[in-house]
Amino acid sequence: MKTTAPRSAARRSGPARLAAVAAAALAATQLAGCGLVGGSAGADAGGDKTITLIATESAPFQEPLRIAAESLAEDGWTLETKFVTDIVQPNIAVANGEFDASFFQHVAYLKQFNEDNNLDNEASFYVYGSPAGIYSATHDDIDGLPDGAKIALPVDPANNGRALKLLDRAGKLEVAEGKPVTHISQKDILDNPHGYTFVEVDQQSLATTLPDVDAGFLFTRLAGELGLTTEQALLFEEEDEQLPYRVVVSGKPGFKDSEKGEALRAALQSDEVREWFEGYIGGALPTPWDSTPAEDLPKWAGGE
Repeated sequence: MKTTAPRSAARRSGPARLAAVAAAALAATQLAGCGLVGGSAGADAGGDKTITLIATESAPFQEPLRIAAESLAEDGWTLETKFVTDIVQPNIAVANGEFDASFFQHVAYLKQFNEDNNLDNEASFYVYGSPAGIYSATHDDIDGLPDGAKIALPVDPANNGRALKLLDRAGKLEVAEGKPVTHISQKDILDNPHGYTFVEVDQQSLATTLPDVDAGFLFTRLAGELGLTTEQALLFEEEDEQLPYRVVVSGKPGFKDSEKGEALRAALQSDEVREWFEGYIGGALPTPWDSTPAEDLPKWAGGE
């Protein structure tokens, strides 16, 4: 799907555009209330031209939203964003109608969260891909990991099996076949000839845990924030392995086809946003806008 730059890209440049970005960013962070409750008040007060969004606090979420806020403002929209660090409450807040949409998770996490909490939030559209790998602060090669090495894994089920599959592909351990990677856990390890031990931590703590283990699983974003490149990974996901881990905007059923959903997609899938991702950590985060979550789900989730 080909995307076009927002009209603001053609009309603004230099200091004028920077001022507009700053103003839009300020407006985007000024959501009424302190917590999650009451997040939809801005939408009610602003009418159909206000989009309320709950997002996570890190560069690949905040910066594209600043760009999107400006282009939306050019078309008469107001984007009100609440930034949080929590990865549980956003889906619940959207399901409860407190926000129009969320922007913090990949499709696999959303799918698992819906199943675990009996929700029906939908992946509306992709913003960027979130590949990952196994990194080490002390070893330069996967063959350098000693027997009994301690390896950090994310504790949430959607991500827990990713490192195990990488180690299986490298011949370092064997996991059971026939399961999607999103359902693989330590229970599926059939053979662990090197006696690796695994430490499961919250995904937000993976980067801070890396110095305390022999190796650890890291999202590319977290690795980049530590100054690590994909080339420094001991093991890294191949393109087909990355499919479940594309980061999406998610809303209640019907949001993606609504006027708000279409406006938000156009703003976040603009040439300006793509340009920002190309310059972030060496362009390590892809923008897979030529496909949709609905099209890709059967490719990695099978008939679930």
